[in-house]
Amino acid sequence: MKEIGHTVELEAIKTTPQGIYLITDEQKEILLPNKYIPRNLEIGDKIEVFVYTDSEDRPIATTLIPKVKINQVALLKAVDVNDFGAFFDWGVEKHLLVPFAEQFVKVEKDKNYIIYLYKDEVTNRMVGTTKYSRFLKNNPIELSIGDKVNFMVSGQTDIGYKIIVEQKYLGMIYKNEVFKNVRLGDEFVGYVRTIREDNKIDVSLNSSSIDEIEILANKIYEKLLREKGSINISDKSNPDEIYQMFQVSKKAFKRAIGILYSNRKIEINPNSIVLVV
Repeated sequence: MKEIGHTVELEAIKTTPQGIYLITDEQKEILLPNKYIPRNLEIGDKIEVFVYTDSEDRPIATTLIPKVKINQVALLKAVDVNDFGAFFDWGVEKHLLVPFAEQFVKVEKDKNYIIYLYKDEVTNRMVGTTKYSRFLKNNPIELSIGDKVNFMVSGQTDIGYKIIVEQKYLGMIYKNEVFKNVRLGDEFVGYVRTIREDNKIDVSLNSSSIDEIEILANKIYEKLLREKGSINISDKSNPDEIYQMFQVSKKAFKRAIGILYSNRKIEINPNSIVLVV
Protein backbone atom coordinates (compact mmCIF):
# COMPACT_ATOMS: atom_id res chain seq x y z
CA MET A 1 0.00 0.00 0.00
CA LYS A 2 1.60 3.25 -1.17
CA GLU A 3 0.22 5.31 1.76
CA ILE A 4 2.23 3.41 4.39
CA GLY A 5 4.83 5.70 5.92
CA HIS A 6 3.22 8.87 4.61
CA THR A 7 0.90 11.59 5.84
CA VAL A 8 -2.13 11.67 3.54
CA GLU A 9 -5.63 13.13 3.37
CA LEU A 10 -8.30 10.42 3.27
CA GLU A 11 -12.09 10.36 3.24
CA ALA A 12 -14.16 8.84 6.08
CA ILE A 13 -16.58 6.29 4.62
CA LYS A 14 -18.10 4.22 7.44
CA THR A 15 -18.33 3.85 11.21
CA THR A 16 -17.63 0.63 13.16
CA PRO A 17 -17.32 -0.17 16.88
CA GLN A 18 -13.52 0.01 16.49
CA GLY A 19 -13.45 3.39 14.75
CA ILE A 20 -13.96 5.00 11.35
CA TYR A 21 -12.74 3.50 8.10
CA LEU A 22 -11.00 5.74 5.60
CA ILE A 23 -10.71 5.07 1.85
CA THR A 24 -7.56 5.40 -0.26
CA ASP A 25 -7.20 6.33 -3.93
CA GLU A 26 -6.90 2.60 -4.65
CA GLN A 27 -10.22 1.98 -2.84
CA LYS A 28 -8.55 0.25 0.09
CA GLU A 29 -9.93 0.77 3.59
CA ILE A 30 -7.82 1.85 6.57
CA LEU A 31 -9.05 1.99 10.17
CA LEU A 32 -8.75 5.18 12.18
CA PRO A 33 -9.22 3.94 15.79
CA ASN A 34 -11.75 5.68 18.03
CA LYS A 35 -9.14 7.37 20.23
CA TYR A 36 -7.84 9.35 17.24
CA ILE A 37 -11.20 10.46 15.82
CA PRO A 38 -11.91 14.21 16.19
CA ARG A 39 -15.34 14.96 17.67
CA ASN A 40 -16.52 16.82 14.59
CA LEU A 41 -15.46 14.21 12.00
CA GLU A 42 -18.40 12.99 9.92
CA ILE A 43 -18.80 10.44 7.13
CA GLY A 44 -17.75 12.08 3.87
CA ASP A 45 -15.25 14.38 5.56
CA LYS A 46 -11.56 14.23 4.72
CA ILE A 47 -8.93 14.03 7.43
CA GLU A 48 -5.12 14.17 7.41
CA VAL A 49 -3.60 11.05 8.94
CA PHE A 50 -0.32 9.17 9.12
CA VAL A 51 -0.51 5.57 7.87
CA TYR A 52 1.66 2.79 9.31
CA THR A 53 1.18 -0.86 10.33
CA ASP A 54 -0.08 -2.16 13.69
CA SER A 55 1.27 -5.07 15.76
CA GLU A 56 -0.39 -7.52 13.33
CA ASP A 57 1.09 -5.71 10.30
CA ARG A 58 -2.26 -4.30 9.21
CA PRO A 59 -2.36 -0.75 7.77
CA ILE A 60 -3.74 1.66 10.37
CA ALA A 61 -4.21 5.44 10.52
CA THR A 62 -3.40 7.88 13.31
CA THR A 63 -3.63 11.61 13.85
CA LEU A 64 -0.42 11.47 15.91
CA ILE A 65 2.52 13.17 14.21
CA PRO A 66 5.51 10.83 13.69
CA LYS A 67 9.04 12.01 14.45
CA VAL A 68 10.24 10.48 11.18
CA LYS A 69 8.56 9.52 7.91
CA ILE A 70 9.51 7.03 5.25
CA ASN A 71 12.90 7.62 3.59
CA GLN A 72 13.86 10.19 6.23
CA VAL A 73 16.21 10.32 9.22
CA ALA A 74 15.65 11.55 12.76
CA LEU A 75 17.31 11.40 16.16
CA LEU A 76 15.28 8.86 18.16
CA LYS A 77 15.54 7.37 21.64
CA ALA A 78 15.79 3.61 22.24
CA VAL A 79 13.08 2.67 24.75
CA ASP A 80 13.64 -1.10 24.84
CA VAL A 81 16.06 -3.79 23.68
CA ASN A 82 15.03 -7.47 23.55
CA ASP A 83 15.64 -10.65 21.55
CA PHE A 84 14.11 -9.14 18.41
CA GLY A 85 16.22 -5.97 18.37
CA ALA A 86 15.87 -2.40 19.63
CA PHE A 87 12.63 -0.45 19.83
CA PHE A 88 12.45 3.32 19.39
CA ASP A 89 9.90 5.98 20.27
CA TRP A 90 8.99 7.59 16.96
CA GLY A 91 5.86 9.44 18.01
CA VAL A 92 3.16 6.85 17.26
CA GLU A 93 1.65 4.12 19.41
CA LYS A 94 3.63 1.15 18.10
CA HIS A 95 7.38 1.48 18.73
CA LEU A 96 9.72 1.27 15.76
CA LEU A 97 11.83 -1.89 15.50
CA VAL A 98 15.50 -1.68 14.54
CA PRO A 99 16.56 -5.33 14.10
CA PHE A 100 20.05 -6.37 15.19
CA ALA A 101 21.05 -6.72 11.53
CA GLU A 102 20.19 -3.04 11.03
CA GLN A 103 22.37 -1.79 13.89
CA PHE A 104 25.73 -0.30 12.91
CA VAL A 105 26.73 -0.51 16.56
CA LYS A 106 24.84 -2.36 19.28
CA VAL A 107 21.96 -0.16 20.42
CA GLU A 108 21.65 0.57 24.15
CA LYS A 109 18.41 1.42 25.91
CA ASP A 110 17.76 5.11 26.71
CA LYS A 111 20.40 6.34 24.26
CA ASN A 112 19.74 8.42 21.13
CA TYR A 113 20.61 7.32 17.59
CA ILE A 114 20.18 8.61 14.07
CA ILE A 115 17.51 6.35 12.55
CA TYR A 116 16.52 6.02 8.88
CA LEU A 117 12.98 4.77 8.23
CA TYR A 118 12.25 2.52 5.28
CA LYS A 119 9.52 0.12 4.22
CA ASP A 120 10.25 -3.57 3.79
CA GLU A 121 8.64 -4.19 0.40
CA VAL A 122 8.10 -7.88 1.19
CA THR A 123 6.26 -7.47 4.50
CA ASN A 124 5.04 -3.84 4.12
CA ARG A 125 6.45 -3.20 7.60
CA MET A 126 8.10 0.05 8.69
CA VAL A 127 11.68 -0.75 9.68
CA GLY A 128 14.36 1.45 11.24
CA THR A 129 18.10 1.25 10.66
CA THR A 130 21.21 3.00 11.93
CA LYS A 131 22.93 1.95 8.68
CA TYR A 132 21.51 4.93 6.83
CA SER A 133 24.54 5.51 4.57
CA ARG A 134 23.56 2.76 2.15
CA PHE A 135 20.26 4.52 1.43
CA LEU A 136 21.83 7.94 0.85
CA LYS A 137 25.29 7.49 -0.64
CA ASN A 138 24.14 6.96 -4.24
CA ASN A 139 21.36 9.55 -4.40
CA PRO A 140 21.99 11.81 -7.43
CA ILE A 141 22.82 15.25 -6.02
CA GLU A 142 20.38 17.82 -7.34
CA LEU A 143 22.08 20.85 -5.77
CA SER A 144 24.56 23.50 -6.84
CA ILE A 145 27.35 25.39 -5.11
CA GLY A 146 25.89 28.16 -2.96
CA ASP A 147 22.45 26.55 -2.53
CA LYS A 148 20.83 27.04 0.87
CA VAL A 149 20.22 23.68 2.58
CA ASN A 150 19.01 22.13 5.82
CA PHE A 151 21.27 19.55 7.43
CA MET A 152 21.50 17.33 10.49
CA VAL A 153 24.65 16.38 12.40
CA SER A 154 25.08 12.59 12.25
CA GLY A 155 28.56 12.02 13.65
CA GLN A 156 32.01 13.45 14.36
CA THR A 157 35.49 12.96 12.88
CA ASP A 158 38.89 14.47 13.61
CA ILE A 159 38.36 17.17 10.99
CA GLY A 160 34.68 17.99 11.42
CA TYR A 161 31.15 16.66 11.61
CA LYS A 162 29.37 14.17 9.41
CA ILE A 163 26.03 15.52 8.24
CA ILE A 164 22.90 14.50 6.36
CA VAL A 165 21.84 17.18 3.88
CA GLU A 166 18.18 17.73 2.96
CA GLN A 167 17.34 14.22 4.24
CA LYS A 168 18.93 12.88 1.03
CA TYR A 169 22.70 13.27 0.90
CA LEU A 170 25.80 12.51 2.95
CA GLY A 171 28.17 15.34 3.71
CA MET A 172 30.62 17.10 5.98
CA ILE A 173 31.02 20.43 7.74
CA TYR A 174 34.57 21.16 8.88
CA LYS A 175 35.42 22.26 12.42
CA ASN A 176 36.77 25.60 11.26
CA GLU A 177 33.25 26.38 9.99
CA VAL A 178 31.60 25.76 13.36
CA PHE A 179 31.88 28.12 16.32
CA LYS A 180 29.36 26.56 18.70
CA ASN A 181 28.77 23.35 20.61
CA VAL A 182 27.40 20.69 18.29
CA ARG A 183 25.54 17.53 19.30
CA LEU A 184 24.27 14.47 17.47
CA GLY A 185 20.96 15.28 15.79
CA ASP A 186 21.40 19.07 15.85
CA GLU A 187 19.87 20.71 12.78
CA PHE A 188 21.22 23.78 10.98
CA VAL A 189 20.81 25.83 7.84
CA GLY A 190 23.90 26.10 5.65
CA TYR A 191 25.18 26.55 2.11
CA VAL A 192 26.67 24.05 -0.32
CA ARG A 193 30.40 24.69 -0.53
CA THR A 194 31.61 21.72 -2.57
CA ILE A 195 30.06 18.72 -4.32
CA ARG A 196 32.74 16.05 -4.13
CA GLU A 197 33.58 13.25 -6.54
CA ASP A 198 32.56 10.68 -3.91
CA ASN A 199 28.97 12.03 -4.10
CA LYS A 200 29.22 13.85 -0.78
CA ILE A 201 28.62 17.50 0.02
CA ASP A 202 30.74 19.94 2.00
CA VAL A 203 28.63 22.61 3.68
CA SER A 204 29.40 26.04 5.11
CA LEU A 205 27.33 27.90 7.70
CA ASN A 206 28.22 31.21 6.05
CA SER A 207 27.27 31.94 2.45
CA SER A 208 29.86 34.73 2.23
CA SER A 209 32.67 32.20 2.73
CA ILE A 210 31.84 30.58 -0.61
CA ASP A 211 33.95 32.21 -3.29
CA GLU A 212 32.12 33.15 -6.50
CA ILE A 213 34.93 31.67 -8.59
CA GLU A 214 34.49 28.34 -6.75
CA ILE A 215 30.81 28.47 -7.63
CA LEU A 216 31.64 29.11 -11.28
CA ALA A 217 34.23 26.31 -11.31
CA ASN A 218 31.61 23.88 -10.05
CA LYS A 219 29.12 25.06 -12.69
CA ILE A 220 31.70 24.42 -15.40
CA TYR A 221 32.42 20.99 -13.94
CA GLU A 222 28.69 20.16 -13.83
CA LYS A 223 28.38 21.30 -17.45
CA LEU A 224 31.19 18.94 -18.43
CA LEU A 225 29.45 16.05 -16.69
CA ARG A 226 26.19 16.80 -18.52
CA GLU A 227 28.02 17.08 -21.85
CA LYS A 228 29.74 13.70 -21.46
CA GLY A 229 33.10 15.15 -20.52
CA SER A 230 33.77 17.79 -23.16
CA ILE A 231 32.71 21.34 -24.11
CA ASN A 232 33.78 23.27 -27.20
CA ILE A 233 35.11 26.28 -25.37
CA SER A 234 38.45 27.13 -23.73
CA ASP A 235 40.58 29.94 -22.42
CA LYS A 236 41.30 30.92 -26.05
CA SER A 237 37.62 31.34 -26.89
CA ASN A 238 35.96 34.62 -27.76
CA PRO A 239 34.57 36.48 -24.69
CA ASP A 240 31.12 36.52 -26.30
CA GLU A 241 31.14 32.72 -26.64
CA ILE A 242 32.11 32.36 -22.98
CA TYR A 243 29.41 34.78 -21.87
CA GLN A 244 26.77 33.04 -24.00
CA MET A 245 27.52 29.71 -22.30
CA PHE A 246 28.16 30.80 -18.67
CA GLN A 247 27.08 34.47 -18.43
CA VAL A 248 30.47 35.50 -17.01
CA SER A 249 33.49 37.47 -18.18
CA LYS A 250 36.45 35.78 -19.83
CA LYS A 251 38.62 36.78 -16.87
CA ALA A 252 36.31 35.01 -14.37
CA PHE A 253 36.06 31.99 -16.67
CA LYS A 254 39.85 31.64 -16.90
CA ARG A 255 40.20 31.84 -13.11
CA ALA A 256 37.53 29.16 -12.66
CA ILE A 257 39.03 26.70 -15.12
CA GLY A 258 42.41 27.41 -13.52
CA ILE A 259 41.01 25.99 -10.27
CA LEU A 260 39.77 22.87 -12.07
CA TYR A 261 43.08 22.48 -13.90
CA SER A 262 45.16 22.84 -10.73
CA ASN A 263 43.01 20.19 -9.09
CA ARG A 264 43.61 17.91 -12.10
CA LYS A 265 39.93 17.80 -12.97
CA ILE A 266 40.28 18.98 -16.58
CA GLU A 267 42.57 19.29 -19.58
CA ILE A 268 42.54 22.60 -21.45
CA ASN A 269 42.89 22.38 -25.23
CA PRO A 270 42.95 25.28 -27.73
CA ASN A 271 39.29 24.76 -28.65
CA SER A 272 37.87 22.60 -25.86
CA ILE A 273 37.96 21.56 -22.24
CA VAL A 274 37.73 17.87 -21.32
CA LEU A 275 37.42 15.99 -18.05
CA VAL A 276 40.41 14.07 -16.83
CA VAL A 277 39.48 10.40 -16.77
